[in-house]
Amino acid sequence: MTTSRNLILNRLKNNRQAATLPQPWLTHRQFDNLADQFEKALTAVHGEVIRATSLETAVAALGDLLAELGVKTAVANHEEPLTTLHLPTQFSNIQWHIVSQTEGNLRQFCISADVGISSGEAALAETGTVIIRSGAGKSRLATLLPPIHIALIPTSKLTTDLFTWNAARHAPPPSNITLVSGPSKTADIEQTMAIGVHGPKRFIVILYDN
Repeated sequence: MTTSRNLILNRLKNNRQAATLPQPWLTHRQFDNLADQFEKALTAVHGEVIRATSLETAVAALGDLLAELGVKTAVANHEEPLTTLHLPTQFSNIQWHIVSQTEGNLRQFCISADVGISSGEAALAETGTVIIRSGAGKSRLATLLPPIHIALIPTSKLTTDLFTWNAARHAPPPSNITLVSGPSKTADIEQTMAIGVHGPKRFIVILYDN
């Protein structure tokens, strides 16, 4: 039985046209040195940056940092360059959980882990932001639950800002990304800042030349 409702719905369906995505907006921002700007922006929001001249020196810096922090348990995403570093072998004095590789309850391990280690999709110089992508081998639990988040980022992943990163892609943005700009921060109605309440209290980027 044809009803007015069906007539209207059919008319709308028949006239529906596929929408096209708008072209990415291109930024006009420019920075003389993306690495310097990234470090300046991230440290301004209580993040920390360790500069390294190569992946090898970045790993050495990571080892020094883990020793300084007294890390006993660590969780790491299964992504480059972490997969080629064989972290459990290099730092065998630490108990490791590698996402999607180690058996056991990932959530429970992350809750008690001393640090979480990741890489990132990109690093935005304007705001000192690291784009973290979730997916196979890449868990948000590893970057949100431990009290300290360490990210190994090559300078090749530096870009001006979110618009520049999106414009350079040849596909829609990933469906699940996290933009990390420093440690977790929140404030009450009186604007009293608290750090590390809803996530890591320290965010440390080891930025290395590649």
